Amino acid sequence: MSSPIEQALKIADHAHAALAAWSASGPNARRALLNKAADLLAASEPRIIPAMMQETGATRAWAGFNLMLATGIIREAAALTTQIGGEIIPSDKPGCLAMAVREPAGVILGIAPWNAPIILGVRAIATPLACGNTVIFKASEICPQTHGIMIDAFIQAGFPPGTVNLVTNEPQDAAEVVGALIDHPAVARINFTGSTAVGKIIARRAAENLKPVLLELGGKAPLIVLADADLDEAVKAAAFGAFMNQGQICMSTERIIVVDSIAESFVEKFRAKANTLTAGDPQSGATPLGAVISQKSVTHILHLVDEAVAKGAVQLTGNRGSGLLVPAIVLDKVTPHMALFNEESFGPLVAVIRARDEEHAIALANDTQYGLSAAVFTRDITRGLHVARRIKSGICHINGPTVHDEAQMPFGGVKASGYGRFGGKAGIEAFTELRWITIETQPGHYPI
Repeated sequence: MSSPIEQALKIADHAHAALAAWSASGPNARRALLNKAADLLAASEPRIIPAMMQETGATRAWAGFNLMLATGIIREAAALTTQIGGEIIPSDKPGCLAMAVREPAGVILGIAPWNAPIILGVRAIATPLACGNTVIFKASEICPQTHGIMIDAFIQAGFPPGTVNLVTNEPQDAAEVVGALIDHPAVARINFTGSTAVGKIIARRAAENLKPVLLELGGKAPLIVLADADLDEAVKAAAFGAFMNQGQICMSTERIIVVDSIAESFVEKFRAKANTLTAGDPQSGATPLGAVISQKSVTHILHLVDEAVAKGAVQLTGNRGSGLLVPAIVLDKVTPHMALFNEESFGPLVAVIRARDEEHAIALANDTQYGLSAAVFTRDITRGLHVARRIKSGICHINGPTVHDEAQMPFGGVKASGYGRFGGKAGIEAFTELRWITIETQPGHYPI
């Protein structure tokens, strides 16, 4: 029996063999298959939602949202097939017709995590397929069944053999399998969604091969509440952003930065809201929060709480939970010298940070290695736009939550949150090569 690495390399060979025919296919042929895959994925609801709930501890609502948005991502990719354009560029050379054209990059390796497995899995492959690439999808070791059902929808849609490929592995083999795939000569580009630590490893390996990488990594999203904010709206958005899917979303609100003049009023309202967010068995659907992914995650969350409280933070809500069930935990008066200010909790834990004024709030928001999502609440939209432009993040929402995703939007971060953009037309740039091609229409004149 072949090793996991040998199996992965054979799959890469298979993807390479299918590339020529698929890249030559017409845009409407690609569109039809993508739309069929969307239909089949939607029809897999009775299987894929229970699988995601069982494997990741998600609530039915989060699994259902995953399926809905993932279906939309496929349909958006289908719509992009006729938008992979180019341009005619004026040339200084007489009779020279100069064109910039986009062509498929080649075999794309996509790697997606467990926390939003259907959304992030589909995102890793749909636009690459629309652009004429073949894909290798490396499933998460935590939710292989969910990712398998997702890939089945594409295969059953009728994509040619070798166009859509699934790689699964045991956790202990992950590093070697991914490394071998990155090294494979046929793999032209890599997209990865996951932790910053692993993203750096993948980026280094890809750099050794001079292969472009699209990275969407960790976050420590700030939500700024200014003095003139609608506090009720800010509370709703902050609670959703901090605790949806138990805070296990890259865009989750990790830091609520509130100016001193309204801090007490905001904290009182936010504490009341957070106290309603209990955790329970996601299979029963009786509570707003489900299970955290692992005991390791619970230990990390509680360590951040204990360390911050020991240094002067005030715990407003929550307890130590039971097993993998952790209620919404809010810590007030968190400061930059606490680990919670800097480290991604990736759980149902949020820090409230007091700011002297607007300038101080912006400085606190930018005092992080991360830069994925952010939000600012103010009744003055001009002011909100001014603040949003000064926050160093790939995404910023004015009077909305940090958790917001749409298939057609350019999604990605800056700093340690990664680089490159998924979504909409930005995805075309990520998964195609831009080439310069000329046609000479007049006799040439050369100096020699």
